[in-house]
Amino acid sequence: MEVKRIFDLLPRYEKEFDPKDDVLVGKINGKWVKYDIKIIRQMVDNISFGLMKLGIKKGDKVATISPNRPEWNFVDYAILQLGAVHVPIYPTISESDYKYILRESDARYVFISGKEIWRKIEHILPEIDGVLGVYTFCEMEDQKQLQDLIELGKANRKEEELEAIKKSVSPDEVATMIYTSGTTGDPKGVMLSHNNILSNVSAVYHIFPVDQYSRGVSYLPLCHVYERTNIYVYMYLGVSIYYAENMGTIATNIQEIKPHILTTVPRLLEKVYDKILAKGRKLTGIKHRLFFWAVRLGEKYEYDISNPFYLAQLKIADKLIFSKWREALGGNMRAIISGGAAIQPRLAKVFNAAGLPTLEGYGMTESSPVIAVNTFEKGQRKIGTVGPPLKNLEVKISHEGEILAKGSSIMIGYYKKPKLTKEVVINGWLHTGDKGVIDKDGMLKITGRLKEIFKTSMGKYISPALIENKFKESPFIDQIMVVGENQKFAAALIVPDFEYLKQWCALHDVNCDNNKQVIKEKTFRDRLRKEISEFNKHFGDYEKIKKFELIDHEWSIETGEITANLKLKRRYIHNKYRDLINSLFE
Repeated sequence: MEVKRIFDLLPRYEKEFDPKDDVLVGKINGKWVKYDIKIIRQMVDNISFGLMKLGIKKGDKVATISPNRPEWNFVDYAILQLGAVHVPIYPTISESDYKYILRESDARYVFISGKEIWRKIEHILPEIDGVLGVYTFCEMEDQKQLQDLIELGKANRKEEELEAIKKSVSPDEVATMIYTSGTTGDPKGVMLSHNNILSNVSAVYHIFPVDQYSRGVSYLPLCHVYERTNIYVYMYLGVSIYYAENMGTIATNIQEIKPHILTTVPRLLEKVYDKILAKGRKLTGIKHRLFFWAVRLGEKYEYDISNPFYLAQLKIADKLIFSKWREALGGNMRAIISGGAAIQPRLAKVFNAAGLPTLEGYGMTESSPVIAVNTFEKGQRKIGTVGPPLKNLEVKISHEGEILAKGSSIMIGYYKKPKLTKEVVINGWLHTGDKGVIDKDGMLKITGRLKEIFKTSMGKYISPALIENKFKESPFIDQIMVVGENQKFAAALIVPDFEYLKQWCALHDVNCDNNKQVIKEKTFRDRLRKEISEFNKHFGDYEKIKKFELIDHEWSIETGEITANLKLKRRYIHNKYRDLINSLFE
């Protein structure tokens, strides 16, 4: 069955795949709750009927503010099959961003997860004229619930009218407006059509080594196009979708779900790897030596390696060490697909060597999102690159080194921002804002973000992300941001890996009762200077980190330094730590 509109995925799923009870699965009150395709379609239709009764029609905007859960998907399909526009909003943004997006998007109704979101938006709703009502997924006193809308729909079923509306929805009509997470400036509403997203689905689904008998685990926010498109790919392939409860429970959830595929961002893989290494450091004697022999072996891994001596060693390492890593991730993992930021090449090598095939891709909201991705085909993958551009996209590098992309997945434009749209999409070419090169094998390599690249007072250009990614290989460094615009040299704010630091302090008789104290300890700071000197050897003199300051807490969504997609909010960090940064250059 052909899928021309996103909601066509539902009848196709029912027609193409064997019946099963776990099409969508979420954990509620400690229990996994499963939905089969028939129940999902009934839910979706009843929500559509309810929205029709409320007066929602083609082109109207409906917002959702919720962490991942099956109800998010029910609402998504229900909105889309009415020809309305789904506006998903991060559940972790600021009050001012909620006010801005709800007002600017012209949202008429808002679906929320429960009390936590309600507390964030209840007192700003009276200031937003267009919002007519709010429905919550969880039970709340004095608040309409999704179930109320479903009951309204059941009482007002107009099946012929709904079918007529569905038939009238064109693939080129706006399906969703996704507001960028705003690492700089106000969020922008990226308008994507059904065809934009589905053309991306059709270009990438063959990369996923899974089928209708596979399980995928989802933890990245559905309000971001990366995870949302992944979910549509899973639906296209018949994969069962299990939603992790939250970032803190994902390790436990993976053990419960035993998934075959995980889509992720590098930050989670870094955390997983750090925990694996921390366990290795606690080993003693021959076990300790074998563990780190396997890690060093993994760091030499390359795709399609044919050296028989290396492969023989890898087989031993796999039996003794790496098989345990796979068990920790459920024992079934066929692929880990990473996007959203650059993955450390060392990390990609070790995970692949460990039998956890890890593919890196690249894209952005404005391209629905994938522009390039490594695949499992020989000659179509290379560690340190984001792989070949998609076959249904044209990709080229401008004279300034910027990556440009053209094709059916490129956005319609920014909502209410025609001038900005014309600046970003010129003659059909999306100007990504990223610098890159296409190597002799046709692989795309990202070399920096144009807006992040800064110039020192000596006239040298620095790409901070490349330096940061290298320094994060140090066991002492958890997070880092390079600074130095218009200064004589580069410096850095560093969040130490406090878990590793506890072990190090115990071995070196350094007091580390609390984070504030340990970052002032001379012994530790001297050791970190040595570490930085070693890593500086990988860079030109103008790129070397000459000074640093330490932060006593992990940067998080809650403390404001990173986005919901776990990227650094550079402007926010600059403002929050302005005095500390200035002190580096005094």
